[in-house]
This record gives sequence, C-alpha cells and structure tokens, in this order.
Amino acid sequence: MSVNKVILIGNVGGDPEVRYPEKDFPVAYFSLATNELRGNTEVTEWHNIVMIGEQAEYAGRYIRKGMKLYVEGQLRTRQYVDKFKITRKRTEIYTQLFEILGRPQQP
Repeated sequence: MSVNKVILIGNVGGDPEVRYPEKDFPVAYFSLATNELRGNTEVTEWHNIVMIGEQAEYAGRYIRKGMKLYVEGQLRTRQYVDKFKITRKRTEIYTQLFEILGRPQQP
C-alpha cells in the first residue's frame, strides 16, 4: 500500500492561468505560497497548483492573487523539454479538494 496526499494552506501567488489543452477541458495553473519558521527566519515555499475540469473553471472565475486557500491533492512530477532544448522537471500538486479561506487584504 502507498499514499500520495498533500495538504496545504497558503496564499495564492498569482491569478490562475486557465488553458484548454483539449476542447471543453480546462486546466488551471497557479502558485501557492506557504510560510514556516526555521529558527528565527521565516521561509516561504512556492508550490505549483494544477486544477482540472470544473475546478479549473471555478479557479479562473473566483480565485485571485492573495487569497488564503486550503488545498488537498496529489504530488506529481513531470518532465518536459524547454525552448532551449533542456530537459526540465516540474513538481505539481494536482488538486482533489480545495476551499477558499480568506480574501486578499486591502491596503
């Protein structure tokens, strides 16, 4: 038996980018920042979030930079070749469940 589950609570780093790799099949991409204290220093970790289908449509309409978000999903790593023909790896969280916990703070 094995388990691949990620739970994050953090702040959205930018408005989701919604793409349609196939007709009527949206995929949303955005970053999520989590913070933790390491000694006396606060360290920010950035996570790549992927939502598909209805979640992606919802993300495109309602999720905005600065929102606090709860995310549950699976960790996946994919490999691709960039425009300079260099092989890269990207680790992403494929969302299964999410909830908006707060709106961005207004200055």
